[in-house]
Amino acid sequence: MTNVPTKRLNSGADMPVIGLGVWQVADDVAADAVVTAIEAGYTSIDTAAVYRNERGVGEGIRRSGAEREKLFVTTKVWNDSQGYDTTLQAFDKSLGRLGLDYVDLYLIHWPAASRGLYLDTWKALEKLKAEGRARSIGVSNFHIPHLKRLFESSDVRPALNQIELHPGLQQAELRAFHAANDIATEAWSPLQRGAVDRSEIVAIAAKHGRTPAQVILRWHVQLGNIAIPKSVTPSRIRENIAVFDFELDDADMAAIAKLDAGVRTGPNPDTFA
Repeated sequence: MTNVPTKRLNSGADMPVIGLGVWQVADDVAADAVVTAIEAGYTSIDTAAVYRNERGVGEGIRRSGAEREKLFVTTKVWNDSQGYDTTLQAFDKSLGRLGLDYVDLYLIHWPAASRGLYLDTWKALEKLKAEGRARSIGVSNFHIPHLKRLFESSDVRPALNQIELHPGLQQAELRAFHAANDIATEAWSPLQRGAVDRSEIVAIAAKHGRTPAQVILRWHVQLGNIAIPKSVTPSRIRENIAVFDFELDDADMAAIAKLDAGVRTGPNPDTFA
């Protein structure tokens, strides 16, 4: 079992730097993946209402026998539930599907700026945090202008911004903004589609006797990112967390830095609603 380091959030919570992502994992498969992950040493699980697998995640948590206080569970409010009252209702439904009394982190999944509701949604998250039902609150897929507008309307800063981030989209400006404002950076799609096949990554992996996926996840760790690789394959789940007993050198980090092409594999937050 791997002991995963944590990162202190501005809420005071300690979040593991590697967690299990379950995007595109069927509800009836999620439970087994969660059990396998917890047995391997994961304590952080990331789901969302729109993934439609919160029930499976909750079942996996119960089947694992893990102590609730030792786990870090994240879920998110979807775009069509934004707004003050509707967010509170959506949260109650997520909590019911998970079968939990609280979540460790609740996120606004996308700014969905054209809907004009993320400020009201944030006020709902503030209420949930004050009640202790969401221990930390944050956002996902927010750009700097979205964050600045949030700052103007609230004294509560997001604990974290979960963004698409991988060797092909390194988001240096946004990561620097996060650092300057005490917001943790979390990477979704941390392995990128096809990045593990890049010759540069393969060469670094061979040099260290590791897999390309482990090299990329180690790169995230050394940048100070939190990452949530997704897998349902037990061997891959275990592989993805085994990244704390080696280190990339300056040449490795420089080679990966050169892979930044600014190319997204997912939607653009400025237009996605």
